[in-house]
Amino acid sequence: MRYLTTIIIVLIGGFSSSTLFGGECISFTQKGNQVIFNGNDGSKLSLTIHNSSVVKVWFDPAGQFVRSNESFAVVNEKLEDVGEIHVNDEPSCYEIFTSKLRIRMNKNPMQLQIFDKWQKLVFSDFKDKGHISDATAVKAYKILRNDEQFFGLGEKTGPLNRRGRSYKMWNSDRPCYSVTEDPLAKSIPFFMSNYRYGIFLDNTYKTEFKFGTESEEYYSFEAPDGAFVYYFIFGKDYKEIQQQYITLTGKPIMPPKWALGFAQSRGLYTKEVQALEIAAEFRKRQIPCDIIYQDIGWTQYLQDFEWRKGNYSDPKGMLQTLSNQGFKMIVSQDPVISQANKKQWEEADKLGYLVKDVRTGKAYDMPWPWGGNCGVVDFTIPEVADWWGEYQQKPINDGVSGFWTDMGEPAWSNEEDVDRLNMQHHIGMHDEIHNVYGLTWDKVVKEQFEKHNPNRRIFQMTRSAYAGLQRYTFGWTNDSGNGNDVLEGWAQLENQVAVGISAGLGGIPFWTTDISGYCGDITDYQAMGELYTRWMQFGIFCPLSRAHHEGDNAVESWMFGDVVEKNSKAAIELKYQLFPYLYTYSRRAHDTGLPITRGLFMEYPNDEEAAKTDNQFIFGEEILVAPVLKEGERVKRVYLPEGEWIDFNDKKTEYLGGQTVAYKAPLNTIPIFVKKGSIIPMMPVMQYIHEKKDYPLFVHIFPNYEDEAAEFELYEDDGETLDYLEDIASRTRFTCTTLSNGYRTVIEPSDNGFRQSDKRNMILTYHLEEMPTLVTVNGVTAKKTDEASIAGKAETDISSIEWSWNDQLKECLVKIPDQRKEVTVLINSPGNLL
Repeated sequence: MRYLTTIIIVLIGGFSSSTLFGGECISFTQKGNQVIFNGNDGSKLSLTIHNSSVVKVWFDPAGQFVRSNESFAVVNEKLEDVGEIHVNDEPSCYEIFTSKLRIRMNKNPMQLQIFDKWQKLVFSDFKDKGHISDATAVKAYKILRNDEQFFGLGEKTGPLNRRGRSYKMWNSDRPCYSVTEDPLAKSIPFFMSNYRYGIFLDNTYKTEFKFGTESEEYYSFEAPDGAFVYYFIFGKDYKEIQQQYITLTGKPIMPPKWALGFAQSRGLYTKEVQALEIAAEFRKRQIPCDIIYQDIGWTQYLQDFEWRKGNYSDPKGMLQTLSNQGFKMIVSQDPVISQANKKQWEEADKLGYLVKDVRTGKAYDMPWPWGGNCGVVDFTIPEVADWWGEYQQKPINDGVSGFWTDMGEPAWSNEEDVDRLNMQHHIGMHDEIHNVYGLTWDKVVKEQFEKHNPNRRIFQMTRSAYAGLQRYTFGWTNDSGNGNDVLEGWAQLENQVAVGISAGLGGIPFWTTDISGYCGDITDYQAMGELYTRWMQFGIFCPLSRAHHEGDNAVESWMFGDVVEKNSKAAIELKYQLFPYLYTYSRRAHDTGLPITRGLFMEYPNDEEAAKTDNQFIFGEEILVAPVLKEGERVKRVYLPEGEWIDFNDKKTEYLGGQTVAYKAPLNTIPIFVKKGSIIPMMPVMQYIHEKKDYPLFVHIFPNYEDEAAEFELYEDDGETLDYLEDIASRTRFTCTTLSNGYRTVIEPSDNGFRQSDKRNMILTYHLEEMPTLVTVNGVTAKKTDEASIAGKAETDISSIEWSWNDQLKECLVKIPDQRKEVTVLINSPGNLL
């Protein structure tokens, strides 16, 4: 439906003379939890109350409420039983009350306003122009407060606060994108305001958002076609708003545990010998790595899923060798069939599985960056799923572990490529399907993977998608870096922090940057060393961590010299040590949809400085990371929010929050801080995730103040199957309470069909000011020994209980066998008796 109906034509300053307004609200009708307000111009506005804080708004200038396709993003509108909805008919307005909101529809002019239960205005139409239509679009104008800030819209460049900027949703292939370029490869039309609400515009066309670029009095969002549907989401903070968005659009899938290890890639990783050599070099140099990627050239043709002849002589043997060394292999797939791939092309064309050209009725002739002209597979045809699933299963049967779905815009379908609008998909024209094309593909990939590989987690990482992608896939932040001069990629590196944080706000908790930056030829590895090091130090805190670069530009850390290799190896080793912490937050991301890498504003919503900070992030909830992002910088200015922060590198220096500190950060240092009163579980360095099943668990405890506790609940599961959906897992709660005379730590295990190990130790690592005088475990005095003894027995002796003190590090280690029983550890401070 095009918005061309002319009802009322008026002249208003700042708006087109052809603009149509909603006019006067003259009546309403009600059906269950839906209330439809009728305008005197024939327009209608529907409000559906899904719970006390989520309202679906649907404005239709023609009053028909018809949409060509059901929502691609929203999978759950049954949020709660709201009971009977009452509409109060007042002289000047209609009002609806929930336990959290007061919703008012003013009659003349027709104006939607939403207040909280204390009657504070949260969200409002701008004067009489709340919902309007003209020959180009339906638009919503909302009042803009002078202190209002906006965050979200998924992977977008620029500052995290979107105010003062405009954005489009049109999945675009933008290699080497600048720090202000828009649009990019994913479209997630969901944003949040510091006025405690979020908006999800559920429209797949080229929607636009203008956050105060036209006026200081209003902001707007608009759609050129399709149903104008958006969800208003109220919450006490950003976390609650995002959790409700995830409830609407679906929980993120959990990756297999090895996906959280380090991954190595390159544009021309397309050879068997090369893969084996690279893998062997990682093991020789003892640099942890879990995944070797193969890029687009691994196939004989796009996209037949056959190994390229001459490049691979024994792919099954290769994959078995890699598996024996602890590696997984991920291969790319593109959503096209090359015309040079005659057998599969003829098959797909005959079956009618390719997107049509509306002008000819034949398969659309799509120019493609590789492999010549192609046909675009139409994943909206139901029968295509099984057909594609049979093809993609071939490398999985050989031993491949997953896919990265690349170029799903589909590539070379940017705003300027208007000829693509002649593509006709099974369920609609390309202007409607463009932004969800990648989503429909990823859905098929996941569902077919699970059909052919029951109870096995998929690894799928995608470039292009729409809201709701978290149900099927993970993401990476597209082809970043400076293509003109790779050494000038510092600005792109810095903006990748904000792009990644914003990805998490769009419901993508599992993502990676291309470590090194994808773009640009590397001709001087020594000169590139500093940029590579800092990109790596940031990249290991991306939930997924992949080094990748275009063409045959090698970005293995040893290419850059001994110092870069040493510092990169240390960074990667830290990622592996933090795996128990990261995996716990991966489960929380599945349960809640909250990102793992969070902007400071999310954890500290009332901190004005936190809202301005784009180049730092909270990793989980306890750890703050401030990567060095500028060339030559050796002292990093770090903003620490309220509270007290401990230097995670030495684990004893404390800083008072609410200030910016100067932190020394030579090339071997990542500025990392942990909140006072935190518990951080870690594991020993391994060459791949869970290389050793019975590894000791190191539990770092940073005690709180007297009568206050530090807490953490560790999550573990098998890391491979879908059993986590049935909550078959292990949890261990650690609670350390600071007493007047010491510390009491209670360890409470809870296993539901899974335990990580029957023979491992927990090594509680207390960071204290003075050596304890006594340590007891379940009332029995523990033996004092030296730190070397505990380290030597950590993986072998699972019976003794011992403790040690390191006066230089100010660390007290307590070794306890993990017998999956409740344990109480008491530590006596000097001069006191327990």
